[in-house]
Amino acid sequence: MRSALFIVAALVAGVCAAQDFPAKPVRIIVGFTPGGGPDITARHVAHKLTEAWGQQALVENRPGAGGTVAAGQVARAAPDGYTLLSVSSAHAVGAAIYPKLPYEMTDLVAVTQTGTSKYVLVSAQFRTLQELLAAAKARPGHINFSSAGVGSGTHFAAEILKSRAAIDVVHVPFKGIPEALTETMTGRVHFFMAPIANALAAVKDGRLSALGVSSLERDALLPEVPTVSEAGVAGYQTVLWFGLLAPRGVPRPLLAKLNADVVKVLSHPETRARWAPIGIDPTPTSPEHFDRVIREDVAVFAKIARDAQITAN
Repeated sequence: MRSALFIVAALVAGVCAAQDFPAKPVRIIVGFTPGGGPDITARHVAHKLTEAWGQQALVENRPGAGGTVAAGQVARAAPDGYTLLSVSSAHAVGAAIYPKLPYEMTDLVAVTQTGTSKYVLVSAQFRTLQELLAAAKARPGHINFSSAGVGSGTHFAAEILKSRAAIDVVHVPFKGIPEALTETMTGRVHFFMAPIANALAAVKDGRLSALGVSSLERDALLPEVPTVSEAGVAGYQTVLWFGLLAPRGVPRPLLAKLNADVVKVLSHPETRARWAPIGIDPTPTSPEHFDRVIREDVAVFAKIARDAQITAN
């Protein structure tokens, strides 16, 4: 009888918490520097939630260790909905390469996926993927590639290319996407598997050549650019996703409210209109669906990490 009363009381408390939420500012923590997809999507969602709630939703950047520093902070936060985490595919990569995370993956629960985007393989030194592959095969270990850091989605997008193309290329990690892009534009690094959102302007104005997009279909923003699979690495495909997580233990009614409010933002035509020019598609989901996406990608990235012997300290 006591257990039944306890469950009822908890459900009532959860419903009340959801009805009163938010009563103070909500923080959305981003584990990367400003300018990347997790930051872009979080800032738009935060702006629209602030308008809807009448309470501020604030974005804070806490970069470090492929997003795991921020994830650990949110995992330890009170499960009251006032601290959320904006993630990318790097969240699943982290679970695959870090021997000791400052949290368990189950310490965080999905709110919703927010968006997806493609990568584009860019270079200032090569004009086609075939040129790059030929150079890499002619001089193993000489060609290098940049990334937004060890364990970032940009790192693993290139590792998948390295594996499928059977080339020996060297990883040069940077602190974030802007630095990786800059070093690629200068030619100090040979190529970068960049999110389209970040590389589009440099491709359009000729500072970088686009050698291939990461999906199996061409992208509407770069229709003249072949897919990596078309350009010579058959079957290559990887997609970058973004989403919001919350600390485990958030009452289900409150999690449902967070999901509904963010999904409403993502489903509005304004969001698609704002994100389409930078190559991000809004992809609202249920919490359960996004949890499943994360679990499946952890398994995929773990295999890649084992095969390539990638670890992070």
